[in-house]
Amino acid sequence: MSADISVITIDGPSGSGKGTVATLLARQLGWNFLDSGALYRILALAAQKHGIALDDEERLAVLAARLDVRFGAEGEGKGAAILLEGDDVSEAIRNESVGAGASRVAALPAIRAALLQRQKDFRQAPGLVADGRDMGTVVFADARLKIFLTASAEERARRRFLQLKAKGDDVNLASLIDEIRARDERDTQRAVAPLKPAGDAVLLDSTALSIEQVLASILSEAASRGLAR
Repeated sequence: MSADISVITIDGPSGSGKGTVATLLARQLGWNFLDSGALYRILALAAQKHGIALDDEERLAVLAARLDVRFGAEGEGKGAAILLEGDDVSEAIRNESVGAGASRVAALPAIRAALLQRQKDFRQAPGLVADGRDMGTVVFADARLKIFLTASAEERARRRFLQLKAKGDDVNLASLIDEIRARDERDTQRAVAPLKPAGDAVLLDSTALSIEQVLASILSEAASRGLAR
């Protein structure tokens, strides 16, 4: 039964490093990986493509239920390819406008309900590392280990600023800080599945830590629960 398959959840706000850490953790353990935020980003991108307003909950729910998405082997970026209606969107879903759209659609109850089972289906042997906003509180509330990874808004904006500058984008650090704070406000105050640590989550602040240090800390927690050596 899928309920017998171990899950490690890594929740936290945008820019906390949870995606990178979750990917590395899954690779280290040899487990499956779920980037739940990608599903909401894909939906936001699909809505743009099909001309559906991000507050049109009924049409968005229909689109979510029929979403033609596949995760392939190699994408345009460094990770697995994400295919939307046959097109590789692994890079397109990472831009700021899509991220902001994802935060908006994720606040809609019908959207979360439409995507819930799809997320649960990623729970397959030998185990799953799930990264998102409500993995430990809603989707995998029975996870063996729950991490809530955070960092200051200023540090998260700085990381994103460096990423975008490296890609040649013209960005403003102050604007990024404002955008991240606004997204945090939406995510923590939404009525459905707000961003918050599960009651039994391990809180980890990555502001002054490297990715390697964060990964080592999580692996130590996993080992203490018999999930890693």
